[in-house]
Amino acid sequence: MKKKTLLFTSIFLLFALSADGNEHQVPKIEPGTGKALLYTAKKLGAPIIRTVIHVEHRSGEEGKSFYRIYAQVDSLPNLKFLFRMKNRFTSLVEVATCLPVQYIKQIDQGGPFIKDKHYHQTLTFDLARQKVTVEKEDQNEKREIPISAGTYDPLSLFARYYLKEEIRPGQDIPMSIFDGVKLRHMVFHSKIEKLSFKQQKAMEAVCLESVTPFSTFGDQEGIIRIWYMANGEKLPIILELDLPVGSVRFELEEIRERYILQDLSTKFQMERR
Repeated sequence: MKKKTLLFTSIFLLFALSADGNEHQVPKIEPGTGKALLYTAKKLGAPIIRTVIHVEHRSGEEGKSFYRIYAQVDSLPNLKFLFRMKNRFTSLVEVATCLPVQYIKQIDQGGPFIKDKHYHQTLTFDLARQKVTVEKEDQNEKREIPISAGTYDPLSLFARYYLKEEIRPGQDIPMSIFDGVKLRHMVFHSKIEKLSFKQQKAMEAVCLESVTPFSTFGDQEGIIRIWYMANGEKLPIILELDLPVGSVRFELEEIRERYILQDLSTKFQMERR
């Protein structure tokens, strides 16, 4: 269950893409404002995990602007006898370029069926020198890893495609993602589909699909499918993971507008929740 959730926060949150090339379809989040997207993950139709993604536009030092993307992933109380999860992920990216500045993981999970993990990890990107520095708060550990200029953390890649880039169905989309554990190179294929979602029985959506190996299952391959609205709103509405042990489906439940009162005092300072 842990890997399913981490894969969601490491891949799904990143790929809300535009269905056509009109410039007005790129969402605008003004300074001091943001949005919160609420999702529920289901297994065999029963809710098991709740996830909230906050996308905020904040000011930093020297008048620079940053997007702060914050994801919280929580298991539901009725499943605490099986597993417990309270994971947090935060990414800080430049508004103008959507290039990653810093990525923070706060992992707190455990239970009879998943391994206990409690750690705080920070990734600091230096794309000019093509490297990322990885640090763990509870360990005397600091290492540098070489990366290419096109490497993103999961949530900064979300910011790039949700708030900056546009893409049309029928394209192949290569992606390089580093989350502090493993560098992944993936190619997503996009296509238009009709699907039922909530009260809409035949809405048009763009589906992104990729085959990828899952290290948890001995690098056996599985499939990731992401559907986002093709009507100009660019909202990621459904994620489906076909894993070697079964499928998990995440659905968008609610959208909330947010107003940000505090700015970032420095570009590396993060608000902890």
